[in-house]
Amino acid sequence: MQFQVPQFIEVEDKIFGPFTFKQFVFLAGGAGTAYLLWRALPLLVAAPLIAIIAGMTVALAFVQYNGRPFLLAAETAFYYLLHSKLYLWNNVPKKVAPKKAAEQPTAQVYIPHLSDSRLHDLAWSLDIKERIAAGVSSEEDREARSVVAIRTPEEIIAHMQGRHA
Repeated sequence: MQFQVPQFIEVEDKIFGPFTFKQFVFLAGGAGTAYLLWRALPLLVAAPLIAIIAGMTVALAFVQYNGRPFLLAAETAFYYLLHSKLYLWNNVPKKVAPKKAAEQPTAQVYIPHLSDSRLHDLAWSLDIKERIAAGVSSEEDREARSVVAIRTPEEIIAHMQGRHA
């Protein structure tokens, strides 16, 4: 048997002329609030309030932010302002105290100590690769050899053929 599959299910039905039910409720509520302010307050006080209410009403009824209704964007902004923030990444280069010349071996390459945390090791690796790619590794990093320069294709071919360049 063949069945009809509903299409365009994300499009809301137009109930009140060119407006959906939500749009009509927002516009009617904004118009009612503006009327009450106009009748209850002096015009000099009511005019700015009516302008603010009219702007919010139009935004709630018609504006979309990143393809989502303005109401959801306003709700997300409200929760962001009220709730505490959790910062997970602080990418500040740490200053390493210089080692004495007698302590540093001359022929060995610096290999960082791996921690017990795999997440920490992955974050360190990504940070180093990002700094190399951006070209912002500091002179201290290059002297300590914690940031190794990227090999050229000629060096890789020479290494693979056994001729260490």
